[in-house]
Amino acid sequence: MHNSTATAGSIDSHAVEVDRGERFEFGKNWTNFLRVLDEDRIGRAVDSLRTLLGVSDLQGASFLDIGSGSGLFSLAAHRLGARVRSFDYDAASVACTSELRRRYGTSGAEWTVERGSVLDRPFLSSLGQFDCVYSWGVLHHTGSMWEAIDNASTLVAPSGMFAIAIYNDQGVWSKRWTALKRFYCSGPFGKAVMCSTYIPYVVGRQLAADLFWMRNPLKWYKDYRKSRGMSVFYDWFDWLGGYPFEVAKPEEIFKFARARGFEMTSFTTCGGSVGCNEFVFRRHPGSVG
Repeated sequence: MHNSTATAGSIDSHAVEVDRGERFEFGKNWTNFLRVLDEDRIGRAVDSLRTLLGVSDLQGASFLDIGSGSGLFSLAAHRLGARVRSFDYDAASVACTSELRRRYGTSGAEWTVERGSVLDRPFLSSLGQFDCVYSWGVLHHTGSMWEAIDNASTLVAPSGMFAIAIYNDQGVWSKRWTALKRFYCSGPFGKAVMCSTYIPYVVGRQLAADLFWMRNPLKWYKDYRKSRGMSVFYDWFDWLGGYPFEVAKPEEIFKFARARGFEMTSFTTCGGSVGCNEFVFRRHPGSVG
């Protein structure tokens, strides 16, 4: 899989990769998401982060958001009292996180937003270590997932938390999705074909299930919003275009983290679907990143 981002200082290659159909413009999608962001969604995100990490707050803790995207979960950590540092490879995502900080951040609070790559080791070495390193649905989009997970893990302080979400390995279906995502990113034709087929399919399938089980058709949408404060509409495009795209079996993640001095404290499965499995690990006090 494409791995040009592994070279230090390769951030400027982002636009070239997009033009070549090798990368999805997550930042543009998240900029659109800001139009529908409100206090209810922010509250849902705060509750989601609190539940994921198993904490009531993050008062005084240092929090690193790798691949901050819209900035929603950086804001959630900020609202829970953390000292936040956010970075993203996509310049539009950096701008989006910065705008969200401007709109909703507390004046004078510690919250840094910058551009950087989790595959850029010199950049990472300048960051130090954090009480919580968070990267939800990001590291599998770098083009070098295992290197990204490894690099991110070194930023976790002793006894710190490492929270990641990685796409579930579905074997042949994952390979098919990789091809479809590459097609979506190939240009206007690929986008048009995928949007005109995938979205109607998902909507139709969900509506058929709701009618069969005699459920309110709006319940699924409302439940989706409640889960993490996200928008199903913009997440559709995130899923369609999310390329590069890699996957892992849960046991592979467990083994990888354990070998680096982590123990798992929480695991939420996606139920065998194409979604993300959520992992929260804690670094052993004596281990070195």
